[in-house]
Amino acid sequence: MRKSLRTFAKRLKETSMLLATYYDGVEIYREEKIVYARFLVPHRVISTCRAAGGLREDLNYLYNHQSCEPCGHDRLSHRLASTDPLAYRKAVCSRYGLPDQECATLGTAANMRYAAIEYAKSRELEVVAVCTGGVETNAGRAGDPAGFYETDGVFEKIDEQERAEHGTINTMLFISLELTLNAMVRAVMTATEAKTAALQELAVNSRYSDGLATGTGTDQIGIASRLQTRTALTSAGKHSVLGELIGKTVHGAVRTTLGLQNGLTPERQRSAVIHLERFGMTGASFLQKVEAHLSKAEAVLFRNNFECIERDPLVVAAVAAIAHIRDKIFWEILPSSCVPEIWATYGAQIAAAVSGNYSRIDAYRAKLADGRYACANDGLIDLAAHAVAIGFQEKWSEPGAEELAHED
Repeated sequence: MRKSLRTFAKRLKETSMLLATYYDGVEIYREEKIVYARFLVPHRVISTCRAAGGLREDLNYLYNHQSCEPCGHDRLSHRLASTDPLAYRKAVCSRYGLPDQECATLGTAANMRYAAIEYAKSRELEVVAVCTGGVETNAGRAGDPAGFYETDGVFEKIDEQERAEHGTINTMLFISLELTLNAMVRAVMTATEAKTAALQELAVNSRYSDGLATGTGTDQIGIASRLQTRTALTSAGKHSVLGELIGKTVHGAVRTTLGLQNGLTPERQRSAVIHLERFGMTGASFLQKVEAHLSKAEAVLFRNNFECIERDPLVVAAVAAIAHIRDKIFWEILPSSCVPEIWATYGAQIAAAVSGNYSRIDAYRAKLADGRYACANDGLIDLAAHAVAIGFQEKWSEPGAEELAHED
């Protein structure tokens, strides 16, 4: 170990950028298409690495490597990551001068320059999260329909849906104090919950179902805790300070890296279309459904102003509310027998948000109730489109124009 550390340290000075050193125990470097950690003291590591995963105490490095671009996956390194993890690790380590037997690997298509680092400290306890991420095409919800069945190392395709191989959230987590074996596993759970919380706040849709995403199909994690420090910590759950620090750092790093990699920010997610997409709708299809309720002149005006309308804060709020209510129905918190009343009531809120005239909610509700929209996703989308159309028609109705002319 000592020889490899000296050799590696010499090379680092020549080629790599030292990003930071934490608790005198780990150095974080970035070079070209890789971000890696060098342990200055022994660490216990748990990781999803297919070449050196599980619980280990014989590793000196943990790295996150970009094996390909987000679009275009024909590079050998990307294929090796799936088909021959040992060869992949060896190839990456050879390129960067790392001892492959001492490394745990995370692989992704995300840009390493968008890696986000979050740090938190309480007394002598320090936690560092280093995350990369992309969710544009591979976001999914736990329990979504699977695409493959594995038998004896062979993956059999079991559905016809095209599965994106890119879009991955990778997390490297470093802890200044030793954790027991069970606490290491618990730390994985806490970090995963933090990642999911970040996706929930950003309203990331699953690409494989009509649910909100809890991660991607290829997420990976590596957690390292420093050995030989007092009595090992036994808890990494949400009630412990360690769990709190894990939650805060991973949550912050995931949100930051998704903003850098995908431009995925709260402001971008302020969109009625985004809140309805997971129910089988696109912006173009929703536009067509709204226009079906409008006159030709109204449709042209609506089309030319569609983005402004669907991103209006009150419109987004009303659409987000009905999308959440739909989830409550699907989860059986609300009975499906109440759907006609629920759809009409919350649809009226959408119409009022578009028109700006909340005194007309009762009239909007009565009009939408006549539609008797189904409980299914198609019914929700048709209702939302009709509600937007009703509100838009009244926003620019002739009586309003006459009143303005009279005032002039």
